[in-house]
Amino acid sequence: MEKIGLLAGIGKLPVEIACAARKMGFSIVTVGLVEGVDARLAQVSDTFAQIQVGDLERIFAFLKENEVEKVTMIGKVTKELMFNGKVILDARMQKLLSSLPDNSDDTLMLAFVRELAAEGMTAFDQTALIRFLMPAPGVLTKREPTQAEKDDMQFGFKMAKAIGGLDIGQTVVVKDLAVMAVEAIEGTDECIKRGGQLGRGKVTVAKVAKPKQDNRFDVPAVGLDTLKSMCEAKAVALVIEAGKTLVVDREKVIQFADENGITILAM
Repeated sequence: MEKIGLLAGIGKLPVEIACAARKMGFSIVTVGLVEGVDARLAQVSDTFAQIQVGDLERIFAFLKENEVEKVTMIGKVTKELMFNGKVILDARMQKLLSSLPDNSDDTLMLAFVRELAAEGMTAFDQTALIRFLMPAPGVLTKREPTQAEKDDMQFGFKMAKAIGGLDIGQTVVVKDLAVMAVEAIEGTDECIKRGGQLGRGKVTVAKVAKPKQDNRFDVPAVGLDTLKSMCEAKAVALVIEAGKTLVVDREKVIQFADENGITILAM
């Protein structure tokens, strides 16, 4: 039975991948990279270990011990963990970080991919097993966007693509064709809350793939937590990129949006 290594962060997506892979006949070897990964991961994986993201040597040793040659990475692992002192970095991770020209998302992840390759392992498209989670173009909710919301969606989509091109983030919050907040190291949810506060509600959230998105890592995703943050921000609309954004728990997301008057468009 072919083995797949799964490097998992927080959220349901690692569980979705593990379940999909097992249905296809793969054996799943999972590493939980941070505290708070889904408890079900240990149950749906054939082999599971909790190893901190900064302990690079132990991660590689575990994967090689289990004869893993193909690896996928998914789930939330915020970059701030590398800078706030909450994660201990082993000597290999410290050497890797010190060798980089900058600490942008793509620079960090591509370096990690190269380290995997040096150990004889290949990182593959994290959407390969869960493309069914990516909606086609169209309005997903009962409520259609108003013309003003459509205008903000188009504007937000364009602005999100721009910051993605600079490898800053994938999410922006807009209102009346003005940017309220841009996602950076804090992540999507905090960006949404800040944008809602600055825009005083009735804001639109846009989340898209980067123009040169590498599907081996950091594919955009939204889920119930995204919608809950939008409610807290009094947001009224969400635009995502059709065919390139993962929607986790789609039925629950749409139901929650309908119940709270939020319109969602896959553009």
